Amino acid sequence: MANAKLKIDNREADKNPRQIRANGFLPGSIYGKGIEAKSIQINTHDFEMAYKNNQEGTWELTLGKEKFNAKIQELQVNYATNEMLNVEFAVI
Repeated sequence: MANAKLKIDNREADKNPRQIRANGFLPGSIYGKGIEAKSIQINTHDFEMAYKNNQEGTWELTLGKEKFNAKIQELQVNYATNEMLNVEFAVI
C-alpha cells in the first residue's frame, strides 16, 4: 500500500477547533519520539479523500520544509453526523 501524502499547516492559535472545522479544516496533532508535539490543521476534503484509500496505511505529512512519516493514532468522529472532529498522528 502506498503512502498517502498530505500537506499540513500549523494550527491557528487564536481559533478553537469548532472555528477551524467551520473554515474547512480538520484540527489535529502530530507527536512521536524525537519531535516536539505540534498542533496542526489539515484541509478536510483532502484528508477525507486520502483516508478512504489509506485507513490503516502510513502517511507522508509535509509541514513547511519538514516531512514526517506517521500513522493515524486516533481519529475522532461524530457518528451521528459522520463528521470528522480531530485526528492524531504518531510519527513512526
